[in-house]
Amino acid sequence: MKKVNLAIVGATGMVGRTFLKVLEERNFPFNELYLFASKNSAGQKITCKGKEFIVEELTAESFDKDIHIALFSAGGEISKKFAPIAASKGVTVVDNSSAWRMDETVPLIVPEVNPEDLLWHKGIIANPNCSTIQAVVALKPLHDQYNIKRIVYSTYQAVSGSGVKGIKDLEEGIKGNDPCNAYPHPIFNNCLPHIDVFLDNGYTKEEMKMINETKKILKDDGLKITATTVRVPVMYSHSESINIEFEKPFVLDEVKTLFANLPGIILQDDIHSNTYPLANYVSGKDEVFVGRIRRDFSIENGLNLWVVADNIRKGAATNTVQIAELLLK
Repeated sequence: MKKVNLAIVGATGMVGRTFLKVLEERNFPFNELYLFASKNSAGQKITCKGKEFIVEELTAESFDKDIHIALFSAGGEISKKFAPIAASKGVTVVDNSSAWRMDETVPLIVPEVNPEDLLWHKGIIANPNCSTIQAVVALKPLHDQYNIKRIVYSTYQAVSGSGVKGIKDLEEGIKGNDPCNAYPHPIFNNCLPHIDVFLDNGYTKEEMKMINETKKILKDDGLKITATTVRVPVMYSHSESINIEFEKPFVLDEVKTLFANLPGIILQDDIHSNTYPLANYVSGKDEVFVGRIRRDFSIENGLNLWVVADNIRKGAATNTVQIAELLLK
C-alpha cells in the first residue's frame, strides 16, 4: 500500500486513542500524522509508532494541510460541521459518528460485507454503529446463501459504548456508589433496556440505528427487523442474540462450516466443552466471534446465533482503519 498523510479528529478520546493503537498494530503506512481535538486537549503529546505527536485544536483551517485521509471520532455535531469542510479540500473522511450513516449519498461500510460501496463515495464514508457492524459480518454470508426474511436483535452492550462516563459509572457502582452520570439508573448489578433516547414509536434511537443500518448495508429495504438493545454491566465487548428466519431451508452443519471458513469471523461453538463467545475473551480482539448456533424450532427455516465483538475495536476503531486500508488499495 502507498503511504498517505493521515489525520485523526478526536485523537484524545477513547476511540481516537484506539485508532492510534490499531494503526500501530497494523503498521498502517502514513507519511505525516496530524492529531486534532478540542481546544482543551490541544498541546497534549501522544506517541504512535515510536514518534511523538502534538495534538492541535480542530479548526476550519486544519484541513488546509496536505491530508489525504481523515478518521473522525469526535461526535456527530463535529462531524456535521467539519467533515464537509475536509471533503471540500480533497480529504477523504471516514466518520465514526452517526451523522452521515443514513445519508443516501454516503456509503456505510463494513469491509467484510460491502467494500464495493466505497466506489461511489463523494469524500465522506460512514462507519456503522458498533452493534450493527458485528451483526452484519455474521448476517451477510447467511443472507447471500439462504435469503433472510426476518431478524430479531437482542443486544447486551458494554458500558464502554457510552464512553468514559459509562465506564466510570460502572467503576463507581462496583465501589458501592450509585452514580448516574451516563445512565438514568445505576448500571452496576443492573440491565438497562435503554440505549440512546426513546423515540415516538417506543423504540430507542440505538434500536432504530440497528434496524435501518442493517437494511442499508445489506441493500435490502424489504427485510423485517426488530430490536431490543440493553446496556449491561460489562466493560468491553457487545454480545448479541440474533434470531433469523430464512426464505430457504438450511443444513445446520453447513452454516457452521460457512462461519468456520470466513475471514474476520471466529467460530466458537462446542456446547460439550462449554465453548461459546464471551465478552471478556473477545475484548482486545478484532474479529467477530460466533457461537450457540442452533435451529429455532418455533418457525420454519429459523436460526439462532450468539455474536460477540469488541465494540471499541471492531465496532469502531478497527473497522474505520480497515476502511482506510481499502482506500489505499
